[in-house]
Amino acid sequence: MTPASITLHTVCGLEELARHGASGVDRVLSLLDPGTPEPAGFAAYGAHRRTTLYFHDCLGPGDGLVPPEPDHVAEILAFGRDREAGPAAHLLVHCHYGLSRSTAALLILMSDAEPTVEAETLVRRLHAIREPAWPNARMIGFADRMLDRQGTLNEAVRRLHKLQLGVRPHLADLLRGLGRGAEVDAAEAA
Repeated sequence: MTPASITLHTVCGLEELARHGASGVDRVLSLLDPGTPEPAGFAAYGAHRRTTLYFHDCLGPGDGLVPPEPDHVAEILAFGRDREAGPAAHLLVHCHYGLSRSTAALLILMSDAEPTVEAETLVRRLHAIREPAWPNARMIGFADRMLDRQGTLNEAVRRLHKLQLGVRPHLADLLRGLGRGAEVDAAEAA
């Protein structure tokens, strides 16, 4: 997928899926918790290509958690590089809430498709697409290394996280309670 071939990007959560069924979505990347059944929202969709990856929205291993790993990021990159799929006009990326895994995945896809565009510019675009974006820092860290972004993706995402904490200060306690305090600490230090 090249940036010129995609005319619309959508990021959403499970509860929003059905709303996009008639919007011409032709490529979907689903990022779900292991064991999640097929989302019912896809019943409203026409023909589209979809790839589904299963891992939890976490920063590392834990009791019963499957964290995002480099192989997951490689699969996201392969999804974006799939030339057999043809050009995508409307790409939809979703996870459970449309905030963390999905926004990280879209940023990874944009970073790969536009390697000369500064990370800060790509993060601003992502934020415009999905205002409450909080990209998963573990996924971004893997992508930063794989795409040889030399830390720029990590830094741009930390600044976005800091901005989000300024707008939504309650997120700090919520994320710490979910075992994602490292993201909060990094954002506060940015």
